Amino acid sequence: MGRAEENSPSSRPRAWDTGVGSAAVAADHPPLHPPPTPPVIHSSYTYLLVLVEEPFLPAPGLGYWGWVCGRGGSGLPPDAHLAASIVIVSLLNIYYVIILAWATYYLFQSFQSELPWAHCNHSWNTPQCMEDTMRKNKSLWLTLSANNFTSPVTEFWERNVLSLSSGIDDPGSLKWDLALCLLLVWLVCFFCIWKGVKSTGKVVYFTATFPFAMLLVLLVRGLTLPGAGAGIKFYLYPDISRLEDPQVWIDAGTQIFFSYAICLGAMTSLGSYNKYKYNSYRDCMLLGCLNSGTSFVSGFAIFSILGFMAQEQGVDIADVAESGPGLAFIAYPKAVTMMPLPTFWSILFFIMLLLLGLDSQFVEVEGQVTSLVDLYPSFLRKGFRREIFIASVCSVSYLLGLAMVTEGGMYVFQLFDYYAASGVCLLWVAFFECFVIAWVYGSDNLYDGIEDMIGYRPGPWMKYSWAVVTPVLCVGCFIFSLVKYIPLTYNKVYVYPTWAIGLGWSLALSSMMCVPLVMVIRLCQTEGPFLVVSTWGRGWLRGQPVGRTQLTLPKSDGLILVQSHLWLLPLCQKMQLDRSSGVRAPSRENRTPAGGRGGP
Repeated sequence: MGRAEENSPSSRPRAWDTGVGSAAVAADHPPLHPPPTPPVIHSSYTYLLVLVEEPFLPAPGLGYWGWVCGRGGSGLPPDAHLAASIVIVSLLNIYYVIILAWATYYLFQSFQSELPWAHCNHSWNTPQCMEDTMRKNKSLWLTLSANNFTSPVTEFWERNVLSLSSGIDDPGSLKWDLALCLLLVWLVCFFCIWKGVKSTGKVVYFTATFPFAMLLVLLVRGLTLPGAGAGIKFYLYPDISRLEDPQVWIDAGTQIFFSYAICLGAMTSLGSYNKYKYNSYRDCMLLGCLNSGTSFVSGFAIFSILGFMAQEQGVDIADVAESGPGLAFIAYPKAVTMMPLPTFWSILFFIMLLLLGLDSQFVEVEGQVTSLVDLYPSFLRKGFRREIFIASVCSVSYLLGLAMVTEGGMYVFQLFDYYAASGVCLLWVAFFECFVIAWVYGSDNLYDGIEDMIGYRPGPWMKYSWAVVTPVLCVGCFIFSLVKYIPLTYNKVYVYPTWAIGLGWSLALSSMMCVPLVMVIRLCQTEGPFLVVSTWGRGWLRGQPVGRTQLTLPKSDGLILVQSHLWLLPLCQKMQLDRSSGVRAPSRENRTPAGGRGGP
């Protein structure tokens, strides 16, 4: 198998949850358990960075150039448009929910005495459909596969669920069953977040914990299956030479970004609900361990079942391992047909997948809504406007998502998945975020803020991660992503037309260009002194022209002096928006209107 085929873009996992997504990365890069250690460690530090921005600084979700260089706490001006992360999360919310629509459809189909993907006696099956009765005869199975025979689970996925058309330029008709499943998912999402994080937090108690119980059940079941040992060995046995492949690092880094929701704006927005003295540092370190531990344990559950499938079919594990959507909607459904009580295990798996996905969707939609509400608080926080705005966001996202539940919808889904919220976009935003925090605002200044928030000063290694390691990793992975770029294909066969590739890059650039555009707009719009020293406090900002003199502040006022790096000072301070001395923006604690947002 050639390199281009082996690393086909269509097989790479993108927007997947912690457990299934990491297992998919492992399946795509065997035998190396993802993610490599350095990205895991530094992602926790980056997660802390995006989480502490809101309680300490008066920033709405995003727009780092704005708040680092002092926008006076009033929000980005309307003519500055949306920041990169808001664009990314808006595009992500359109297509990520399609996975949940598929899972919902499979869940409904599982409530049958005989799973519909177990046999070839259905209307959607073709003469080439071949059941697994010959799976233990390896030579015969490989011969049948070579002659384009397909399994019933593959035909159920491609011909019943997707009704796959010939290409992206052949959209076909709307799949009403999937459209109704998509509508159901959006209704559940809306009613879980429409009252803010207080109601969402109660829902998350169930959606975030119950899947762990089901994961343990699936793990125990997988470990008791014959052939599980071979699958686990395949999962754990290291091949150090694979670390030389930059694609391993790119895919692992992309999955980590999604599992932590870094650079999507959600964590920054949700972090604003924390009290100022809340210990976010502790939570970030615990989350890093929990996130990696969940990924590691879920790998045992998935690969033990893949080992069972390989033994039953008499083939190598690499021949049954799927990645991306194929892992959840082909490999595992095929595995449950080989187990006793297949209906029970199918229902259990898709409930787990649905709850994990809904949990992620809550966070991303809430982050998107919170960021936009914070941009225009005077308009969107009055009365029931926030609830109406949430309904509008869900409705527009649903209507746009209908393009992905047509007969050609899978091609559109892959286009969004590969370009709109890809690793390239996230790496771009992460680099500028770390650069602005560490080198413009100053990592020492942020350390002072964290110390004031949690009562002690964390170790210095995070400072070096923000200033050096994380930006270098982001730039390295970004360059490798461009150098190793392979045009998008579907199932290693269908090649996307040139206009579709151009559309994909337009989706990617729609978020990436926000960073330089907002910076240039602020540079051109802002008047005033070239050098300004800004003073930051608990949720407010005051800026005044003082040249190069240092501003002395009373200790009782609880303010922290910020002195940007002098070699970047002209760039930063020319974008200063607040020129009035002594004018304070209201703190986060005093900005909660009746019926609006409030800390949990």
